[in-house]
Amino acid sequence: MTPGDKSASTEAHRAAAAQLESMRCAVFTISDSRTLATDESGALIERLLIEAGHVVADRQLLTNDVAPMRASLEAALARPDVDVVLCTGGTGLGARDQTVEVVRALLERELPGFGELFRSVSFLEQIGAAAMLSRALAGAVRGKFVAVMPGSRAAVELAMTRLLIPEIKHVLREIRR
Repeated sequence: MTPGDKSASTEAHRAAAAQLESMRCAVFTISDSRTLATDESGALIERLLIEAGHVVADRQLLTNDVAPMRASLEAALARPDVDVVLCTGGTGLGARDQTVEVVRALLERELPGFGELFRSVSFLEQIGAAAMLSRALAGAVRGKFVAVMPGSRAAVELAMTRLLIPEIKHVLREIRR
């Protein structure tokens, strides 16, 4: 089977997932330097979700402070009107980049394929070997889907258009089965 081929099982799962209503999403930008006015990545996530027919139930800008970040993420995960939590930023190797550690501690099941595919596509189509610096990850928490993307606009566009938007309903359906 070539990468472009789709199995009957995958197509059946996607068809069943397509019946799901719009996903209700929370969007978090984690940054010590951005404001809502300068947050291009968070704005792009919000726009792409809405264009795909999803609902943005919450959008926040958080600093790289562990306790408040964790509290905000846990509050979003407790909301009945949130199915998906999408984070951008705080994924670098700097001492204050803590998003991955905070989210990983919350995950009940990690979805390694998201980070693997993100790095692969990023390597091939955007930044070459620098893709190894990405700590993108995703997983399931309490029947909800959580994904963490780097903070750059290009990384967000790649993750959203190539990976998340096409599969978000399918992922959530599988989490809730």
